[in-house]
Amino acid sequence: MKQRQTGERVLISFDYAIKRLLRDKANYEVLEGFLSELLLKNVSVKSIGESESNQESPEDKHNRVDILVEDESGEILLIELQFTQQIDFMQRMLYGVSKAITERMVRGDDYIKVRKIYSINIVYFDLGQGDDYVYHGKTHFMGLHKNDELRLSDAQRETFKKETATDIYPEYYLLKVNSFNDVAKDTLDEWIYFFKHNVIKDEFKAKGMDRAREALERDNLTPEERRAYDEVMRQRSEDLSFIASSKLISRIEGRKEGEIIGLEKGLEKGREEGREEGRIEREKLADELAKERKEREEREKEYANLRAEITRLKQNG
Repeated sequence: MKQRQTGERVLISFDYAIKRLLRDKANYEVLEGFLSELLLKNVSVKSIGESESNQESPEDKHNRVDILVEDESGEILLIELQFTQQIDFMQRMLYGVSKAITERMVRGDDYIKVRKIYSINIVYFDLGQGDDYVYHGKTHFMGLHKNDELRLSDAQRETFKKETATDIYPEYYLLKVNSFNDVAKDTLDEWIYFFKHNVIKDEFKAKGMDRAREALERDNLTPEERRAYDEVMRQRSEDLSFIASSKLISRIEGRKEGEIIGLEKGLEKGREEGREEGRIEREKLADELAKERKEREEREKEYANLRAEITRLKQNG
């Protein structure tokens, strides 16, 4: 058994397990455990398949996984893991839900056949601004004047088997794995710890953990499966390293460009300040010259008056 340290069992990554192992009915218990802890209700998986929006391409096949789970009640759970930054990920969440709804409707179907959708998004980058690492979004209809919440009628509750309008509309869960501080305070935190480190501690008791310890043990893979897994992990590390390096290079180049622009602006400012200081010095010098010229003219005038007075005195002698 591969160990990181006493009390910690290193397993294969959750996204790889979803793609390769958890689709086996024998391993449904793993997904059921996580979903039950997240949704705070017992979830029983009926089937697992690809989401219609999961069109793998060479550039993202190692950095995202997107699957669709149908539970025994007929509700749909979209589970997506995303490892690289995507600025429009919020819109992607909305698109995935919308597509899952419409793809399951046949033209002419009554709207009553629209199914409840849960969008569960596990991301490994900083998305939006917020201090938490688990966010839950859902739809409420609130009165603008009475501030009351719109409730379903008796007939609607009987027909839809739902209690509130919120129960009909999609719900979104956003787990920001890298924002988790590694302190597991509850059973959901235990799952997030696993998502972040591929490790399940011996003391973790969350639903589905026992089965995960068995099903996701790397040493249980065949040699071919281990090589395939290691290659996926290696490729992901390279992809993430490339992205991180590109961001670092961009920041360095941006800083250098900023320094050059700042230097050019500083030089221009220095030239402007130099011109202004020169203008002030020239004006100051001109004022001093004018003052000296005026003083000289006044002295010459005094000398002229003095000579005239001496001449007059000699004449009156």
